[in-house]
Formats: sequence, structure tokens, C-alpha cells
Amino acid sequence: MAPTQVLRCCQRGLAWIPVIFIALVVCWSYYAYVVELCIFVYLIFFHLSFIMFVWSYWKTIFTKPANPSKEYCLPKAEKELYEKEERPDSQQEILSQAASSLPLYTRTGAGAIRYCDRCQVIKPDRCHHCSACDMCVLKMDHHCPWVNNCVGFSNYKFFILFLAYSLVYCLFIAATVLQYFIKFWTNELPDTHAKFHVLFLFFVAAMFCISILSLFSYHLWLVGKNRSTIEAFRAPVFRTGSDKNGFSLGFRKNISQVFGDQKKYWLLPIFTSQGDGLTFPTRLVNADAEQATVSLHSEPNKSAADISVSPLSESQNRLLSNEQHANNIGDHLVNNTFKSGELHWG
Repeated sequence: MAPTQVLRCCQRGLAWIPVIFIALVVCWSYYAYVVELCIFVYLIFFHLSFIMFVWSYWKTIFTKPANPSKEYCLPKAEKELYEKEERPDSQQEILSQAASSLPLYTRTGAGAIRYCDRCQVIKPDRCHHCSACDMCVLKMDHHCPWVNNCVGFSNYKFFILFLAYSLVYCLFIAATVLQYFIKFWTNELPDTHAKFHVLFLFFVAAMFCISILSLFSYHLWLVGKNRSTIEAFRAPVFRTGSDKNGFSLGFRKNISQVFGDQKKYWLLPIFTSQGDGLTFPTRLVNADAEQATVSLHSEPNKSAADISVSPLSESQNRLLSNEQHANNIGDHLVNNTFKSGELHWG
């Protein structure tokens, strides 16, 4: 086995250390609360929050990031020309020709077609390459070491619920253990080994509450703005220029983009996000020189598994060119059909 392969295997093994650490802390907290304290009246709510927390955490870890579909790969002939060509301008001409039939709205900072040399695919809107996972991920938000996975289109809802339920779990433990924590410091607690579990339970729960609350609040803000973490730091660039609110459709629609239209499923870690991860509803601030009046209407009730048509044919069949209507509503909404996937940094 080559040294690079050995190093890669070691890196993959070490990447599970944060996940194992969290799993051990959760297992210990369960033992300390249920076995040592055994506060029966609280156990029903405790187990409910525990199950939802573990379920959402599991889904975040083991949901595979979605990747660009084959429509975004260069045809064999164009790929050979691209690899042989050394001039950047000529390479861009090849990419532009190949991407002319794809529903793409974002560009690089220099206005070029976004192409991943590592994965050899044209990047869909909001797609980025993750160096840790070594793949392009649809609507990539970030690579999270605590779940050893990329957070993107396919598992972003699960990640939000993981933060929510972990916060509820920690708050519940801290609140119910507080009275015993006070008794510990006033020497009113029986002198058993359970008193040390009480001490550490409160400290650990309070510590995680503070860190999770800030992260959870930040991601709720991102959901309300319909931005990823990457887009919050680097605004997406459209043909008309960069626009940090380019994908924002209004607060309610932004929430539905992640959680779906059916509110009864919002709190369950099951996939209900709108679209397919390949194309997204887009607000055009200025007229696009190439697709100024295009308005692609997505099918919000369809998940990635329900869509079998290609993003090209679907988008081409849903063109609307009524400029008068666009002027009446102020901001155009360009709704691009999705194909299920996950985004990664790049």
C-alpha cells in the first residue's frame, strides 16, 4: 500500500474521533441521568428528547452528500479538448459551449463557468468541492467534523434538527439537575458517587448549551435568509454580479426550501426539502443578458426521488417571458427545478 493511501486511511480513521467523543458523552449522560439520578417524573420527556436527538444526529452523519448528476459532466469529446487545451480562454469557450444548455445562473468571481478540475464536472448553482470528502457536494454548507460529513442539500434539515434537539436535550438536563447541583454545593446531597455525576452533568450540559445555542441561532438566521455558510462569507456571483440575497424568496418560502411545505413533518428528521439540489429558485435583481425573462417554476412538493426528468428539459419547458408581469411584481423570481444532491466546498 502506497504511503499516500496509508495516510488517507489514517485521516479517515482520525476523522471519526469527534463523532466517537460525542457518542460517549451522550451515552454517559444517559447513564448518569437515567441510572444514577433516576428522576422518574422527568424520564418521559427525557427519553423523547433523547430519541429525537440521536435520530437526527444519526441522519446527519450517515446521509450521503448528493453530487452533480451526469448532465453536468463534460461529454467525452469536449473533455478531451479541455484537457489538451492550455489557454484559459479556450478552455472557457469549451465550458461555455457545454454549459449553454444547462440551467446555470452563478459564475466565478471573474464571470467564468464554475468547473471542478478534481471531479471534472461543471458545478451546478450553489455546488462546491469539499476537500475533506474529495467530492463536489450540492448546496454545500460546510464540512462538519462533529458529524464527520458534509452538511449540504441532502442533510441540512437533519443538521438543523440535530442542533435543535441537542439544545433541548442539554437545556432539559441542566434545568432538572440544577436543584441537585445547588444541593451539592450546600452539602445537602447524600454522600454517594451519584453526586459527582450531578456535578459533571450540569457542567457538561451548560457548556454544550452555550456553544450549541450560538451555532443554532446562526443557522436559523441562514435559513431565514436562504443562504449557506459559504454564501454568508462569499456572496454568490450571478451573470449580473454578486448578490448575497440572490436566492432569497422571502422568509416563509426560505423556510419551506429547507423544511418543505408540510409543517407536520418539520420536526421529524425525514427528508422534506424542496427541489433536487441542482437548480434553485432565484431572484434576479437586474435583468440577465442571456436569460432575462426566464422564470422557472419548481415543484415544491416533489422531493429528489420523485423527479425523473433532466434539469434541462424541465427548465426549458417552464419558460415564462412576460416582462410586464415581472415589472408588476418588482423582483423576478426564477424558480429552477431541483435534482437531489448535496453540496461541498470549493
